[in-house]
This record gives sequence, C-alpha cells and structure tokens, in this order.
Amino acid sequence: MKIHPDIINVPSISAYGKGWVQVAGERLTRSVVITSDGRKFEWQCARFEDLTAAHFEQLAQLQTELVIFGSGEHLRFPAAALTRALIEHQIGIESMDTQAACRTYNILAGEGRHVAVALLMEPSRDAEH
Repeated sequence: MKIHPDIINVPSISAYGKGWVQVAGERLTRSVVITSDGRKFEWQCARFEDLTAAHFEQLAQLQTELVIFGSGEHLRFPAAALTRALIEHQIGIESMDTQAACRTYNILAGEGRHVAVALLMEPSRDAEH
C-alpha cells in the first residue's frame, strides 16, 4: 500500500506570532477574515472593545457553517448581543485565543469544512508605552 500525503487546496495559515499571521506567504498584522473557500479580507476592528454587532453581521453574510473567532492574545467572549446575526443564520461560533483559532481553522478547513476564521489583531500593548 502506497501512502500519499493529503493535498490541501484551501487557504491555510502557515505561521503566526504575537500580533501577526502568515497566509500564502503574506504576513498580516491587521484583523483579518479568512474562509475555507478562498476569501480573505481585512476585518475593520483593531480592538476587542470596538467590536459591534455589524462585525458579526458581516461574518454571517459569509454563510459558513462555523465562525472561529480569534480574540487576540487571550481568550475573550463577545457579548451574545453582538453575535446574534450568526445565531439567526444558524451559524456556529467558537471563541478562542488567536493562535488556537489559527490551528483550529487549519484543521477544519483541511477536513473540507466550510468555515471562516476572524482574527483580531490588536496593537501590542508594549508598543503603547
């Protein structure tokens, strides 16, 4: 029996670190949304405290089965009122820190699931001082 590695034909996150991710050789330092069907766009939010219902409505319009929300360096949960659009569209949401979100997205996208990852890239607090 010959074993061949799976060929993954979806956008994947190849590297990440504090305040950045790398997709298709491009290092991204701003909040971003990536979908398993090939869409990638800047998510117009720089801080967790600035999230609004409109940010999650934008994610609901992607019509994926699941949204993985990377909340930054630490696990934080958006208020239920903000994620209402996802619930109304019967789209699941999972919150985790951004690095865990990257790993989870890669696994689910690689399995052929129709998912999106919304990664919050906040400015480093070290840079503010």
